[in-house]
Amino acid sequence: MTDDETLLRRAIALSAAVRDSGQHPFAALLADAEGRVLMEQGNGFHVPGWPHGDGTAHAERLLATRACRELPPEARATATLVSSAEPCAMCAGAIYWAGIGRVVYGLSERRLKALIGPHPENLTMDLPCRDVFAAGQRPIEVVGPLLEAEAEAPHRGAWG
Repeated sequence: MTDDETLLRRAIALSAAVRDSGQHPFAALLADAEGRVLMEQGNGFHVPGWPHGDGTAHAERLLATRACRELPPEARATATLVSSAEPCAMCAGAIYWAGIGRVVYGLSERRLKALIGPHPENLTMDLPCRDVFAAGQRPIEVVGPLLEAEAEAPHRGAWG
């Protein structure tokens, strides 16, 4: 559990840095089976020069796409995606289709929804990633929520 918590704290710190850069405070990283960080990704909602945000540019979805482009299936199957917040239904689907074998997350979707309410830039669904994965045909190990109070901190005051 200590390695998961160390990696999760890194993702939470990244989510705070992403917030400081003007993005929504979400971040994820991908670690190999030994816990080495392979890649990191922040939220990409605010695209410079675009009049509206990209609602599909969640950190986990972007990371799953990068993993598919940069890593062979065997590496993805033994990798862990560590996210500052629970992957939404869209991101869970992307993780499933990318063949990533394990997910660790901090802030639950339920707690995020209660925290930010019906914010127009993040209409959070209370649909646990476990439920999305359970509908699939291969197992994905899920650990979380973990360190929820720490994972919530970058969101306080970020949603107006």
